Amino acid sequence: MPSLKITRPVVFFDLETTGLNLTHDRIVEISVVKIMPGKETEPIVKTRRVNPEMPISPEATAVHHISDADVANEPTFKQIAHSFAQFISGCDIAGFNSSRFDIPMLDEEFRRAGVDFDFHRARFIDVQTIFHKMEPRTLTAAYRFYCGKELEEAHSARADTMATYEVLLAQLSRYDSLPGDVESLAKFSSQNDNVDLAGRIIRNEQGVEVFNFGKHKGKPVAEVFKREPAYYDWMQNGDFSADTKAVLTRLYMNIKK
Repeated sequence: MPSLKITRPVVFFDLETTGLNLTHDRIVEISVVKIMPGKETEPIVKTRRVNPEMPISPEATAVHHISDADVANEPTFKQIAHSFAQFISGCDIAGFNSSRFDIPMLDEEFRRAGVDFDFHRARFIDVQTIFHKMEPRTLTAAYRFYCGKELEEAHSARADTMATYEVLLAQLSRYDSLPGDVESLAKFSSQNDNVDLAGRIIRNEQGVEVFNFGKHKGKPVAEVFKREPAYYDWMQNGDFSADTKAVLTRLYMNIKK
């Protein structure tokens, strides 16, 4: 029987949103599977729909089947933010494609709600990255491949979250070389050494902060800002997450010292 070796709680989570823009779109549904040390077979499962206070795009509704009417009478994220932050506080975090989307999106929502939640204290396991390194596919295919079952109600937060947990357990069972502890899984499932949550800035093999997008991709942040200080202003005024902008400010101020 595969085992996930944990020393502190791990939360698997999935978000359904109004769209895919990290800074403009909002959460409409959250599902969390919380695994406690010593109680790995007794997950705590919670699902909550959220009023995003904005229209859900037709494209998003076509995927997750949640309409404006479905969330009209639900609480806003601000109303549940503090209790949700307490529920996941002190936990490591796992998800499917969570490093690129779900974690930065949740960070944005916490910031808008005035909740100071430090994601940088957690270790992240991205089950999608493990899957793509081992068997490149989608979550539905991963569930079929690893678990031998069809994923019913795909793109509902609860079904996707439970499937993600089951896929990780199946991965641990299938690959003897795959480590079972959270720290090793977090390292293995990370695509880059991110400096910000969205991965706009990463550390290269020498540990230097470099841009991971655009015309300066691969170039050290410090060098770019010294040669082109206006690039900092452009990013601060651009469509980047609050966490990315905060990291940029820290790096920029270090150059000025």
